[in-house]
Amino acid sequence: MKFTDRQPLSLAARVMVFVGLAIGLSLILIGSLLLNTVERHFAEQDAGELAVMTEAVVKALRNGGDDPARRREALSNAISGHHGVYFQVRDGQGEVLYGTPGADLSHAANILTPPVTEIHAGNLKTWQENNKIFRGVLTQNDIMGMSYSVITAIDMGFHLQFLREFRQSLWVIMSLAGALTLLAAWYGVHQAHAPLHGLSDRMGDIQADRLHVRLDPSSVPSELQGLVTAFNHMIGRLEESFTRLSHFSADIAHELRTPLTNLITQSQVGLGKARTSEEYRELLYSNLEEQERLAKMVNDMLWLAKSDHGLLKPAQEPLNLAIEVNELFDFFEALAEERQIRLALEGQVPTIQGDRAMLRRAVSNLLSNAIRHTPSGEKVLVQLARPSDQEVSLSIQNPGPEIPAEHLSNIFDRFYRVDPSRTRQSEGAGLGLAIVRSIVEAHGGRVKAASTRSKTTFTLFFPDTT
Repeated sequence: MKFTDRQPLSLAARVMVFVGLAIGLSLILIGSLLLNTVERHFAEQDAGELAVMTEAVVKALRNGGDDPARRREALSNAISGHHGVYFQVRDGQGEVLYGTPGADLSHAANILTPPVTEIHAGNLKTWQENNKIFRGVLTQNDIMGMSYSVITAIDMGFHLQFLREFRQSLWVIMSLAGALTLLAAWYGVHQAHAPLHGLSDRMGDIQADRLHVRLDPSSVPSELQGLVTAFNHMIGRLEESFTRLSHFSADIAHELRTPLTNLITQSQVGLGKARTSEEYRELLYSNLEEQERLAKMVNDMLWLAKSDHGLLKPAQEPLNLAIEVNELFDFFEALAEERQIRLALEGQVPTIQGDRAMLRRAVSNLLSNAIRHTPSGEKVLVQLARPSDQEVSLSIQNPGPEIPAEHLSNIFDRFYRVDPSRTRQSEGAGLGLAIVRSIVEAHGGRVKAASTRSKTTFTLFFPDTT
């Protein structure tokens, strides 16, 4: 499996990973700070004790004077009562005058060089000798005109044992704290996801026959209310689309059934008895007419399907609407003369950007409707105008029967007829105005219909691209 095909981590896993990393880093940081604090405390404690020891040894040297026996006795009693502490005194020539038993500090002078003038945690040194680890310091002291080197040291065994045990205990405590925190985090994540699981179950219960159901935003935490609101809006759009699709499918079935039934009936009648070649020819012409109307209906439905899916991509070329309308007048001239109807154009607008074939189809549908519903001897008027700085308009006006106001809002819907009783031969399939709207909207425009007792007007608005 490719890396790109891997399933993303779940939200719970992501939260646990981040929480685990945060807890781990936090505990490591806290543990390190505690260990450093304890070690610094021991160092400061040792520095204080070494300072006291050094002071006691120097005092013993002063009290011992020049008598070696007296000096030795004083030095032997200098640190009585202290455990795990050692010192060594050397004269100016490096000869060892006294050293506490139990520790060999013979190499300490080389390690602790140079001597310090003040004892604090920062200038202590640690070394190992004879399987023991010492921490000590070297000082140079002038007593009664004589120079003495004093090495004071502490056995680090107790400290190191304590630090080992402390470190082990600390790791155990941190591990338990981390495990408990992760467990609490997992439980919190599980509880936080409970509303999501409930929400998912309720979403899963919504089927095609229950698209009217809506989720209650107040029943979920505030963080999920936006999701619920968006889901309700989506379901509302789906319900609307599903209803429109259901009606569209029913209308398609109804519209296709009639021509198909006519074709079947005419074919059955034609095959019912022997006929002359002329009768068969008439029958074929009749069937051809139905087939052409059926093909046009199918093409129109495919066009609208493309529009629904955003597949109509108009070309962008400069168009002079006046020129385009005059050329369409030439096309409809014969039909207009047959019905004794005049075609007139008024107004002038700037050149717009659009698809010539698509715009001609939209205007042709409106002109065809206008000519079909205009009484003989009347005029179909096309007006070009600029209602605002952002739009140009093309309106087609014709006298004729008024379209009731309750129908105007639906007149651009598919298969919608103002008068359902009108024959298909005179009214078509009811897709022409729907195609007009889809073309205009694909160009970023809008359509409007208005009707009075004396005239009906369809207006197309296009963006002004000048």
